Amino acid sequence: MQTPAAPAEAGTLECNKDVVRRFVAEIFVAGRMEAVDELVADDFVPHSWPSTGDPRGDLKRAIDRVGDGLEDPEFTVEDLIAEGDRVAARLTTSATHVGEFMGMAATGKRYTIEEIHIFRVHDGQVVEHWHQFNPLALMQQLGVSPPG
Repeated sequence: MQTPAAPAEAGTLECNKDVVRRFVAEIFVAGRMEAVDELVADDFVPHSWPSTGDPRGDLKRAIDRVGDGLEDPEFTVEDLIAEGDRVAARLTTSATHVGEFMGMAATGKRYTIEEIHIFRVHDGQVVEHWHQFNPLALMQQLGVSPPG
């Protein structure tokens, strides 16, 4: 009988990668509000969207907005690279656009894009986050921008 792997020790590269895997699965995909309180530090700094001074609340409101605009999200982790307190995730993401999203009315179309997320992790929580993606590719797939 194979024994289950022990959880990674806090602060290790594997632990930091586990935090990011959970963040993607529980926050980005499942939209679990409880996961925000577990996985996001009180002093979280989002570098990709404005903060009202309530970073966890801002993220929870973003989950609601995204959940209203997108259905059936899928996030495939293509690469997960850790060094020090940083974890870089290259993801392929897709969802169906069913409501207002990023100022765009629902199109009913499904999109697939690539994204890069960088997380800084401390004591088992995300303390900073950066996000890069190609918004033109997203808008073209949704049919709200002329083809490139």
